[in-house]
Order: sequence, then structure tokens, then C-alpha cells
Amino acid sequence: MGKVISIDHPLIQHKLTLIRDKNTGSKDFREIVKEMSMLMAYEVTRNMPLQEIEIETPICKTKSKVICGKKVGLIPILRAGLGMVEGILQLIPTARVGHIGLYRDPATLQPVEYYCKLPNDVSDRSLIVLDPMLATGGSAIAAIDFLKERGAKNIQLVCLIAAPEGIEAFHKKHDDVEVYVASIDEKLDEHAYIVPGLGDAGDRLFGTK
Repeated sequence: MGKVISIDHPLIQHKLTLIRDKNTGSKDFREIVKEMSMLMAYEVTRNMPLQEIEIETPICKTKSKVICGKKVGLIPILRAGLGMVEGILQLIPTARVGHIGLYRDPATLQPVEYYCKLPNDVSDRSLIVLDPMLATGGSAIAAIDFLKERGAKNIQLVCLIAAPEGIEAFHKKHDDVEVYVASIDEKLDEHAYIVPGLGDAGDRLFGTK
């Protein structure tokens, strides 16, 4: 079974409650998702390699650490994943951003690809795939299938909320990919919505149905 990291920091849990609330409007929802994504990025990037360099402070020369030239790519799954990009870019402004467009066929519940635009060097980058909801796992599985087909080797998946069914399905296909979540919820309902969840993240981010 692949690794799942549940991030239970109090600030993240507080903000998660706010976006679960049906009375939170799109403007506040977008801001909170951005803030949660930035906070989660601290944990996601915890193991980035460091190297020691020599600098000069106003007092003296010293050795200090910097990130070891690691190239990062952010890959939001359209459309809801877009809401998570800005917060992480504020921490890693040099990251390249690719996009994978998927929608869930309402009859089969299977993901259908309609767009894919990635950095040319995905095989050399540490990729962070972004999708607020891991429900059935179908979209995340398909997105990471696409990345691996294009040579990606180092991939992490970051979600706000996951269903146990989605985690199980995802790791049956991609047990080498770490999954970071703010909450593992109770279950999926008969319409494949996460319970208690927060509704449709894309609709709530962008004010559409």
C-alpha cells in the first residue's frame, strides 16, 4: 500500500472547516483553498534536498543551506486543481506549471482527457499533482498515467479531501506516489461524492454549476 500523509495542522483543520461550510461563498472559498495549499506545501516539500554554500553576512563569512537545484513542476488537474496553484507558487515561484484537463463522464464516472500541456522536461522534475478532491480516484489515476507515459518519475499527489475508496483505488495503480491530504473523509455516496466532503470543489471555486 502506498504512503498517505494526513496533515492535521490546526490552521489547516480550521480552514478546512470553513470550506466545508455551505455558506462560504466563492471569493472566500478561493482564498482559503489558496491558503491551505500554501500551508500544505510546507509538508510536501519537507524532504527537498539541500546543499551547503558559503555566504557573507554583515558580520562574517559562514556556511548556510539552500535548496539543491531541485526543479519542481506543479500539475493541476483542471479545473478544480487551478485553485491550489497560486498558494504553492508563492512558496516556489520558479516552479513550472503544466495542466491536465479531465472530466468525469456522468454515465460511466470514468475520466476523459480533453487537454494536456506539460513542461518539456517532466522526467527531470519533481512533480506535484494538485486536485482538491480524491473521490473515486479515477482522475488522479489517469493524470499520473499520462505523466508516467511522458517519462515522469518523481510524483506526489496533493488533495484537500480524500475518500477511503479513492485512496485504495489510487494506490492499486500508483503505490509509488505519496498522497498528501488534509482529511480522509468517511465514504463516497451513491453519486460518487465524498461524505461529508464539501460539494463540488470546481463549482465552489468558480461559482458555476
